[in-house]
Amino acid sequence: MTRNDAGPRVYVLELGGEDDAFAVREAASAAAGVEHVAPGLALARRIDRDRARTLAYTHRASRVVGRTDATVADAVACLDAATLDIEGTVAVRARDIRRTTGTDTQCAERRLGGVLTDRGFAVDLDAPDHELRALFADGICVLGWLATESVRDFGPRKPTKKPFFKPGSMDPLLARALVNIAGAKPGSLLVDPMCGTGGVLVEAGLVGACVVGLDAQATMAHGAARNLAHCLDGDAVFATARADATRLPLRDDAADAAMFDAPYGRQSKIEGDLDSVVAGALGETRRVAGWSVETTFERRVHRSLVRHIAVLE
Repeated sequence: MTRNDAGPRVYVLELGGEDDAFAVREAASAAAGVEHVAPGLALARRIDRDRARTLAYTHRASRVVGRTDATVADAVACLDAATLDIEGTVAVRARDIRRTTGTDTQCAERRLGGVLTDRGFAVDLDAPDHELRALFADGICVLGWLATESVRDFGPRKPTKKPFFKPGSMDPLLARALVNIAGAKPGSLLVDPMCGTGGVLVEAGLVGACVVGLDAQATMAHGAARNLAHCLDGDAVFATARADATRLPLRDDAADAAMFDAPYGRQSKIEGDLDSVVAGALGETRRVAGWSVETTFERRVHRSLVRHIAVLE
């Protein structure tokens, strides 16, 4: 079956990680009408290209040319029948998403490239004006012109590479996804009432949000400030301070978003009952940012640790 898309969903998203539902939820922060269609793939009606560049678990977004069955012959027929509204040089990149189809991607690139050259396009494999993505995944193939790619610059911000480090710090890839889901964006204010070393604040600041970090330990608040100053540019707006997460020094509805990673295990230094502290922090974030439970996710960290993520809208 071939479908040339001028229809309601016009972008295909290439998802990363192993949890597509979580990736789709993050993608919804930068796209409208996101729908999971196959392992590693989702479709969307429209995207904000700038925000899509900040996504952790979406690698690329492409404007859909057509959809068909997951064979090279069907992909060739789909492209041959499509209206190609571009000018300039082209290249084809084919992927067998998560090796779900057994497609010979080199064959797919040659044959799809042949369709384009037959239509009068010049091929430039090094620096094309337009890149056609041929995405084969578990029964479907989606063809699309690459529209935007996310920036994969998380490595230098690994917790151990920051000036201030403590065990248990969150990986920047997950922190980025969580602040996107929380609603961090240019001009918004995000609060982390248990900021620790500031990993969440750094990722929110990098997507353009103003950030406030609070922690019961002055050492952590000072260390988070060091990490923020190290990772953000001079125009970033941030502040950290020592404060009780159950009695935040903020007025009602002061923030646009809130995000925190509750302490756990032997590394946490909490005075009093941990459950009571977390409950108090949730109540305070509801006061300053407002929320109700939308959905939950589980993210396995290692054999003995699973993070339970609650998305509060």
